[in-house]
Amino acid sequence: MSVFRRHDEFDSPQHAGGRRVRFGRAAGDPRVSQEVFGRWTEGIARGMGTPWFLLILTLFCLAWLTWNTIAPEPWRFDSAALGFTALTLILSLQASYAAPMILLAQNRQDDRDRVQIEQDRQRAERNLADTEFLAREVVALRLAVKELPDRDFVRAELRALLAELEAEKEASDQPDEHTAPGSADTGGDPRNDH
Repeated sequence: MSVFRRHDEFDSPQHAGGRRVRFGRAAGDPRVSQEVFGRWTEGIARGMGTPWFLLILTLFCLAWLTWNTIAPEPWRFDSAALGFTALTLILSLQASYAAPMILLAQNRQDDRDRVQIEQDRQRAERNLADTEFLAREVVALRLAVKELPDRDFVRAELRALLAELEAEKEASDQPDEHTAPGSADTGGDPRNDH
């Protein structure tokens, strides 16, 4: 297993299974140690990117140069005649470790960004599907509303029904032409025949 192998499993728990857990970490899990190392390097890289780090490094270099220039000869530990070789080596060593730490932090950030982009894409797809569904529902409601009678149609129907009722009422109020006035319809009752 390579030390530089990258794990893109940010969405799954790292402490799955029946492993023995010590201090919140699974014992013997190389991913956990890589994660711890990655977080540690990100913290260092994040610290090196602050103005405080630059200020402290500048003060350190100034103190180094001042001490090795002004201090008595036996107390100096880096010679100005040799171009402050020890300071140059320390700064080169710091730069040689800082660059890979910064690159590691950027790679981890790229991995997080990739996961975030994928989650954003999935969320956008869900939103698009929800929006399309709602648009179809709104269209269906509009079509259903168009099929419903409007106010003018209901008024016209009510007027027609009112006219029919008035016509029936007038027809029932007028005497029937087939029956003679003063004669009552006996309905064929035998008692009225005598």
